[in-house]
Amino acid sequence: MFKEEHNAYQFQWKDLGNIEDGRPNLGPSTLVSVYRLMQYTLRNVLITRFGVQAANELFVEAGKLAGAEFSKNMLDLNADFEAFIAQLQERLRTLNIGILRVEKADISKMDFVLTVSEDLDCSGLPLVGETVCDYDEGFIAGILNTYTGKDFEVKEIDCWATGDRTCRFAAKLKQ
Repeated sequence: MFKEEHNAYQFQWKDLGNIEDGRPNLGPSTLVSVYRLMQYTLRNVLITRFGVQAANELFVEAGKLAGAEFSKNMLDLNADFEAFIAQLQERLRTLNIGILRVEKADISKMDFVLTVSEDLDCSGLPLVGETVCDYDEGFIAGILNTYTGKDFEVKEIDCWATGDRTCRFAAKLKQ
């Protein structure tokens, strides 16, 4: 699957495998520090090899793919907007991904401001003076793209790493 050149490989939800069979003793969970160890070492390698901008773009792209697959496999895409958001909030909280809140929702303009508290990517990080949740930008965009069938641009406007206590994302239709 990964040892040879496979330009046709496309991630699918089934690629996550059967975790119950594979981890009968340890179960499906791990520590946030282990997730961050993978994410930040991968980010380091990508930055070293391709530069900061390319690494950030790759994290956004991966987040979009993850958000799309998450939506298709974990959410009811036929629900009305309020029910969809409620289900998304419940899933993110149950899976310990973060606590989602909608601060602004202009459905007619497809313009949203969302916050994610206690998120996997940055809550508790030291202040670095820049937003760091590129993967989350993509993840949210992938969810919104899949639910609406429209292309969204999501930008993190507040982040724990910039001194805020929650991450805030502006989501709007891509121009």
